[in-house]
Order: sequence, then structure tokens, then C-alpha cells
Amino acid sequence: MQNLKKELFNPYFSHIYVEKEAVNSPNTKKILSNFKESKIVYIDHYKDVFCRTHQNYNLQKKSSKLIIAVKKDNLLYKGAKVCEDFGNEYFYYTSTMMNCIYDCEYCYLQGMYSSSNIVVFVNIEDIFREVEKLLKSHSVYLCISYDTDILAFENIVGYGRKWIEFAKAHPNLKIELRTKSTNFNSIEDIRAIENVILAWTVSPDRVIKNYENRTPSLKERLETIKRAIDKGWKVRICFDPMLYIKDWKKIYKDLFEYTFNRVDVDKIYDVSIGVFRISKDYLKTMRRQRFDSVIVNYPFETVKGVCSYKDTLSKEMINYAYNTVKEYVEEEKIYI
Repeated sequence: MQNLKKELFNPYFSHIYVEKEAVNSPNTKKILSNFKESKIVYIDHYKDVFCRTHQNYNLQKKSSKLIIAVKKDNLLYKGAKVCEDFGNEYFYYTSTMMNCIYDCEYCYLQGMYSSSNIVVFVNIEDIFREVEKLLKSHSVYLCISYDTDILAFENIVGYGRKWIEFAKAHPNLKIELRTKSTNFNSIEDIRAIENVILAWTVSPDRVIKNYENRTPSLKERLETIKRAIDKGWKVRICFDPMLYIKDWKKIYKDLFEYTFNRVDVDKIYDVSIGVFRISKDYLKTMRRQRFDSVIVNYPFETVKGVCSYKDTLSKEMINYAYNTVKEYVEEEKIYI
């Protein structure tokens, strides 16, 4: 039965859809060089495939396809209010890729997109030029890995390296690259620079095993964090999102203790803490896809279009985490 189940789905990236306008891009050629056996299908526009009706996000996750495209508009976005700006006045994010190779049960991308196929925009240089326009007016804090996990895809696309090189030439730009990946070795040869922050999402093993499908274990993430710190990188640890699960206090207390006993606290750049929260519209879509998920179908409270735990519970979880973390980390380094 297991063999039959495997045969029902093509392997990951068995088919790669390439916009005709993207064909001659050097970035396209680099990506395709990794997939000699894949079937290439040429298309007019990525939305012809990505935005088709009657797609099933979860089924596609079993056999995701790759789409190579040119991004035409919305090269930069202002940071969302539900996201932490870490005290930066000019907070933006950008999407050089859409969707992620991981399959976290609580991920907002499944509410944001109708497809779980992965889109790579090969005209990253256009995004660089857009950032440079902003930098003429003011400094910029830019998150580059919100709608994907760039580091996990680094061996195929190489965008983490490109962003670091770009940041090196623009000291008034600060970049955050957020990840759950252990693929630090793909950029390990690059010398750390002041204006790039490598941010790892850290979760309890129970959460990883049950709700963060295909992601590295806690031990593997912490080992990677230590390597990055030892190489001189600014490392942010993100306990975000915290999930309200059985025995959550013990589980998260154990997580904080385990983390800070294995990572040099004095060398951590900062720490962020947050509970699960999501757009009401995204959650509605996610519940159609994940009708059996205890995480997604929790009876959340909705305030100003954002769904999260009731205010009293959210505050209890945040305060508990903050008071525990500050036993290890200086308070001025903790963001909630």
C-alpha cells in the first residue's frame, strides 16, 4: 500500500514551468541546471498555473512543482502590523520566492495562496534597484524570507548569497533572513557582516514532530545556530509562534532551558516571542484545507481582522515566556 501511495504522486519538481520572459535569465539557467530530469513546460504567465481554480494545497504538497517567473509589480511591501519591526522605523519585506518546501500545519501561506507550488522570481536585480531607490530617502529594515525559506532553497537559487552581497554594498540597509533550515553551510564561506541578521525559528520538539512537517529537529537547528554564531553572524532566535497545546508551560520551559544551555547567550543578537496569530481571511481558507487540524480549528478570538488566542491567554503565554527567557537573556534583547 505504501508503494502504491508513492506511485500516485510525481517526485518534487518533476515538472518546472518557465515563463517565456524568464527563459534567458542567468538565474533561470542556474536553477534548471539542478533539474536535468525534470520536464520543462513554457508558459505565458506564472498565474496561469499558480492561480488556477480547484487546486488542493495539501495534495500539491506531496508533489510540488517549480514555477520560474518575472515579478512585475509589488517588488516591496510595507511590513505588516502583525509582524515585529524590532524598533526599526522603515520596515519592509520582499518576496523573491513564494511558498516553502516545508509543510508546517499552522503556516499562513496555505491561507494566502491557492497553490503550494513554489514560485521563484528570477529578476532579483529589479528588486535590488527598488531597494536602492528607497535607500536614497532613508535607511531600510528589510525581511527577505517571510513568504518562503530562502536558506532552505539556497543550493538551488543562491538568493541568500546575493542578498548578503547586496547588503554589503549598502550599509544603511539592514536585512533579516528568517529560516528553519540547517543549510547554513551553503553560505558559511561568506564573512559575516553587521547589517545582516540570520533569524531562526525555534520550536519544541513536540511541535516540530507534530506540526512542522519536513523541518529539521530542534537539536539540528541549535547546532546550526551555534555554527552561525561562531562564524560571527548576528543571530536572532524566534520563539514565534508559540502554540497553545497540552502542557504548554512545561514544553516551552523545557525549550527555553534546552536552547539557552546549548547556545552562548551572550552572543545572541536578540530574541523574539509571539503567539500564533493570523488574518481572519487566511484562517478561513486554511480551515477548508485543514479541517482535521486541532491547531487551525482552535476557537480563536478575532480582533480587527486578526485571529489569535483570547487576550487573557495570549498575555499569559507571552508573560510566561518573557519571564522565563529573561532568566537567561538581557531584557533589552527580548522583543514581544
